[in-house]
Amino acid sequence: MTYLQITKENIEQEHICCALGAKQYEQAVRDKKQWLSERMEDGLVLYRLNDRAKVFIEYLPAEKAWIPLNAPNYMYINCLWVSGRHKDNGHSKQLLDKCKADAQALGMDGIVHIVSKKKMPYLSDKRFFEHMGFQITDEADPYFELAVLKWNDEGERPSFAHSVKPAPATGDGICIYYTAQCPFAVGVLEDLRSVAKERGIPFTAHLLTTREEAQAAPSVWTTFSLFLNGTFITHEIMSPGKFAKLLDSAK
Repeated sequence: MTYLQITKENIEQEHICCALGAKQYEQAVRDKKQWLSERMEDGLVLYRLNDRAKVFIEYLPAEKAWIPLNAPNYMYINCLWVSGRHKDNGHSKQLLDKCKADAQALGMDGIVHIVSKKKMPYLSDKRFFEHMGFQITDEADPYFELAVLKWNDEGERPSFAHSVKPAPATGDGICIYYTAQCPFAVGVLEDLRSVAKERGIPFTAHLLTTREEAQAAPSVWTTFSLFLNGTFITHEIMSPGKFAKLLDSAK
């Protein structure tokens, strides 16, 4: 199978892999398409398998990435995902090769991507990137690692921004920081808000709407970060039921 590049010209007609067939996320998918279109002005590239499947890579220059990161002249991978029957068929390597070729054509020094010390459902597998030659150059709480593939020895050593703090300046209750990058994050917010309201717990959701806001965020993972009474809890986009159990156990 071949890969299709999603561009501003075809993004309205093509699927973007996220939340395929889930009607409850239709508006969130439209929001992500708008977000992607705007990021394409910054050099974002999105390739997906030319099939109805979740096989894709999304990357852009690290200076334009929506995370607290210091990686000048590197390419940053937002997401590299291969799921279902397409696993173990070489797609991850082929998509990564496209990113590498683009980065080298632009004269960049390497590629950076966020992985984790332990396997997380919303992050790429660290072992794959290590197998492809990536090395860990920095860490950030609670379990994030910065994986780097560097081919120019003169290039800077990428790192997470020193501005990342363990908790935001926020009041009581639930505080969520998120972007439109993930339809699942956007789509679940109102359900979580209802759960918190039923329990009389204040609920605030901060949509990060600019790169500057995201790069100054209180967490490396700007897609979805949940805090309770100023303490970091999770990056997991939880179901309402799981969220209810979390709030009940925190009493």
